[in-house]
Amino acid sequence: MAEAKKSTTTKGAAKGGASTSAAKTTRRQNAEKGFTASAQLTGNLQAVLVDLIELSLQGKQAHWNVVGRNFRDTHRQLDEIIEAARAFADTVAERMRALHAVPDGRSDTIAETTTLPPFPTGEVSTQDTVDLVTQRLEAAVATMRKVHDEVDEEDPTSADILHAVIEKLEQFAWMVSAENRTPSGR
Repeated sequence: MAEAKKSTTTKGAAKGGASTSAAKTTRRQNAEKGFTASAQLTGNLQAVLVDLIELSLQGKQAHWNVVGRNFRDTHRQLDEIIEAARAFADTVAERMRALHAVPDGRSDTIAETTTLPPFPTGEVSTQDTVDLVTQRLEAAVATMRKVHDEVDEEDPTSADILHAVIEKLEQFAWMVSAENRTPSGR
C-alpha cells in the first residue's frame, strides 16, 4: 500500500504537481495519529516514571535487607508496594507511548533524575525501614503533586492516572507509617 502511494505521488510530481508528505512516510511510520504530548507533558510524566521505578527498586532493597520485630509483615507489605510501583510505572510509560512520547527507564537516567533520597546499604531495622519507606512514598507523591496541575492542564486523562497513583501511594504511606505511630493524645 505504501508503494502505491509513493508511485502515485511520484507520478503527480513528474507531471508538475506537488509532492505530498505521504511519499515520505510509510504506513508503519504514520500509523498513529491523535494527541501528541508536548515537551513539558513528556518531562512531567518522565519525572513521575523515574520516581516510580526508583520506588520499586528501593522497595526491593528494603525488602531484602529488613530485619527485626514484625519482619514478616513488613517484608510482605513491601512486596505490595513494589508490585504497585512497578504496575504504576508501566501504566505511566505506556501512557507516554500512547501520547507519542518516549519513556526513559534506563538505570543511569533513574539514578541521575530521581527525587527519592538514596536508600541505606546493609541490613535495616523494621522500625527504620518503616520510616525510610514512608519518606520515599511521600517523595514520589510530592513529585506527582508538583507536576499535577501542568499535566491536568494539557491532558486530563494523564492527570486521572496521577490521581489513582497518588491515592494508592498515600494509602500505603499511611499504612506503613502506622507501624511506628502511637495513638494521638497518649
